Amino acid sequence: MQLTDTHAHLYLPQFDDDREEAVLRALENGVTRILLPNIDAASVEPMLQLATHYPGICFPMIGLHPTSVKEDYREQLAAMKAWLEKEKFYAIGEVGIDLYWDKSKLKEQEEAFSYQVELSITNDLPLVIHCRESFNETVTILERYRGENIKGVFHAFSGTSEQAKKVINMGFLLGIGGVVTFKNGGIDKILAETGPSRLLTETDSPYLAPAPFRGKRNEPSMIRYTAEKIAEFCRLPLSEIAAITTGNAETLFKI
Repeated sequence: MQLTDTHAHLYLPQFDDDREEAVLRALENGVTRILLPNIDAASVEPMLQLATHYPGICFPMIGLHPTSVKEDYREQLAAMKAWLEKEKFYAIGEVGIDLYWDKSKLKEQEEAFSYQVELSITNDLPLVIHCRESFNETVTILERYRGENIKGVFHAFSGTSEQAKKVINMGFLLGIGGVVTFKNGGIDKILAETGPSRLLTETDSPYLAPAPFRGKRNEPSMIRYTAEKIAEFCRLPLSEIAAITTGNAETLFKI
């Protein structure tokens, strides 16, 4: 059985003391691929070093995270475009809109997101979308590009059934992480309705650790807890959930 973690920030300082051990624990728990979302220009090189050190296991993305949209965001976006011309990446991400932490830069976030959607179209890469308290704003931008073969995943999806249906109808997948293991997380009903055919498994390491590790550092090896809960809610064997979600990741990210 093979599992895929489609969203892990393994290059962050939280893993400086045991990064190699974390990768080994993932492999021991059947996690054979780990996709690395980028945050900003400063995180690109550490991420690429990790991908180079673990070829065929770690796969890098490129993108400016919405909470990293500061005064220099246009220079940051130019750096992202320059990296795309030099290195191979498997997605444009982590990108999107975040109105939880800061509502004052909505215009700048929208401009950055639109620019990166266009990068995904030009480079035929999927989008890995961060959407926190900004579902309508995010979808409004994506609607502008209908018919241009946009694709990707709504990372850490925790919205409503109606929002899940809208995401799926737009051709996107739902990224399901540790929140699915939380009591009253609300994702159980959505999974029962949608089934696993449009799902990806993810951790968002080092964040959002699943129960029973909630509040501790998350890591790719813990994705099994997420997959087990998905299997429970979809009423399918764990092996089938692993096969479906890994197949979805292989197709979307072309790995």
